[in-house]
Amino acid sequence: MCFANPCWHSSKRRDCDGDGDSILLLLDIFLNFSVEYIPTQIGGLMDTPLLIQPIILPAEVDDQAHNFDVAWEYPLAFYQATQSSPNASKVSNLVETIRKRVNLEEQFYNYGFTHHASSITIKSSRSAYSTLTTLADKISKQIEVAEKIEAVSAKQVVESIIKTHLIRDIAGNMKKYSTQSFKCRACGNTLRRPTVSARCEICGGELRETLTRGSVEKYLAIARKLANEHDVDEYIKERLELLVREMDQLFQTREKSTQSELTDFPGQDQESGPSLVAD
Repeated sequence: MCFANPCWHSSKRRDCDGDGDSILLLLDIFLNFSVEYIPTQIGGLMDTPLLIQPIILPAEVDDQAHNFDVAWEYPLAFYQATQSSPNASKVSNLVETIRKRVNLEEQFYNYGFTHHASSITIKSSRSAYSTLTTLADKISKQIEVAEKIEAVSAKQVVESIIKTHLIRDIAGNMKKYSTQSFKCRACGNTLRRPTVSARCEICGGELRETLTRGSVEKYLAIARKLANEHDVDEYIKERLELLVREMDQLFQTREKSTQSELTDFPGQDQESGPSLVAD
């Protein structure tokens, strides 16, 4: 586990929420992540530490870290204000946060806390997110927790998951699928469009898609199941149905297709049609 300033965690990719965090020695980066060794395939540069920033400025990290409270105690006025269940933004000025220290000298030190603890670690060495294998399991556990918290609406959690995650991923994957490139199985040559022969123009190897139908459809069943089980807003259900229609058109099967192909004609019996040869 790695405990550090919240701005330091926020400055890292996706905040490195525990299971993906690590500390590397500078020489290790120079030896193992040299640009001479980085693969040229898709994702070669992803997660590669090519940029080193020695000083982290709170003003340059994600805004969510600015909401971290650094007060040594909560004032009585804060507790009194919470009795009427106000919006968090209306009482945020009563508790000191990092946002109030941005661009000041105190932004780097003297972060307060309200309670002492002998240990801030837990028995489990891995988070549930890393132990659960499928997205369905992770969403199920998230909803299970939401149902146990009285202040949280499980229905709103489900709607948020569908709107901000599943629908966007499905729509984005459909767009990527329709504009994808093709790659040769043999030499790795990448083409923007497949050749007529579906073979590589360099070595003659078989071309394959860089995105599959399964990667586009993987979240659709989960989204529809959640929408039906938790009776989400009708607008969300209609958005999902529109995605289903678009997907049916994108992956239209041969049986559904009404357009004839050129290869359908040479095998037909010539006697079944009118003769094109003059008597």
